[in-house]
Amino acid sequence: MNERMSARWKVLSAHHLFWPVVVLVGLIVANVIYRPSFVSIEMRDGHLYGSLIDIVRLSAPLILVGLGMTMVIATGGIDLSVGSVVAISGAIACLYISKQPDQNAVGGVLIAVVLGLLVATVLGIWNGVLVAGIGIQPIIATLILMVAGRGLAQLITKGQIITINSSPYKLIGAGYVLAVPFAILIAAAVTALTWALTRRSALGMLIESVGGNAEASRLAGIRSRRFMLFVYAFSAFCAGIAGFMVTSNVSSADGNNAGLWIELDAILAVVIGGTSLAGGRFSISGTVLGALLIQTLTTTVYAMNISPQTSLLFKALVVIAVCLIQAPKFRAALGRRRRRPPTAAPTTDLTKVGVNA
Repeated sequence: MNERMSARWKVLSAHHLFWPVVVLVGLIVANVIYRPSFVSIEMRDGHLYGSLIDIVRLSAPLILVGLGMTMVIATGGIDLSVGSVVAISGAIACLYISKQPDQNAVGGVLIAVVLGLLVATVLGIWNGVLVAGIGIQPIIATLILMVAGRGLAQLITKGQIITINSSPYKLIGAGYVLAVPFAILIAAAVTALTWALTRRSALGMLIESVGGNAEASRLAGIRSRRFMLFVYAFSAFCAGIAGFMVTSNVSSADGNNAGLWIELDAILAVVIGGTSLAGGRFSISGTVLGALLIQTLTTTVYAMNISPQTSLLFKALVVIAVCLIQAPKFRAALGRRRRRPPTAAPTTDLTKVGVNA
């Protein structure tokens, strides 16, 4: 029985989502101990309210950016420009809405959203051309847009914060539909679409084959450049939607701070979720779980009044712990240390002490 339970435990703990789930549950338990009402969800004015609802709602932009980052990393690349794309798409949408005589006109808001998504997708295609077409290293190609894109966002806003008062646009990040935050519904829809495209078709397998060995994929007849172009465009598209959420939540566009460092949180979410940075395999559910874990960790830091000077260190320690316990080599090293046999007692060589065997 013990051997069977031990074997089941090994299989369960080896799953790439096991330890992130354990840490997430541990954070929730810690919050409940500190504040028992943490898990309570109530209906107010026809809307769902509660800390758990807020965590999922605030995780929505990171989930979207993380989904795009997952596809890019699955091909063996990286996209450092998503934060700038978030700022650009939000700035374009808010600028267009601010110029309208009626900011509450649904048609004007839809045009603003389409313009923001078009520009974001074009920027993603630009990244794909640099990486797949010209052959620039992904970290360098996307670093160019990371720097230049932030300047472009400030150029669009003219260095000012564009404030709007548009109820239809505010719905994207802070509104409710059927008592549920609309941002959660958008994130769920994009997640479901991404999962269907990558796990119910050959697209996911092809992306993983490109990430595993792009040259071998090319020799096998797979047009790897097209897939690399697609994943960078998709990453920017997701970042564009996240930009609408970020700016609509505060009804303003700040080219300098919108989406700042979200690319780092997205990479962490992808890694925590079990996607290999070397490419070749990815996990959609793992990325969503990683984003929820990061947002829960951020909420925990704020709820427990941890000083800003130590909050980043606290988050870093938790993330490092999650990554370490997920690493197979680290777990194997711990297992060998626990199973180390006791040192045998020294034996006496009888021939050296003059005893005839």
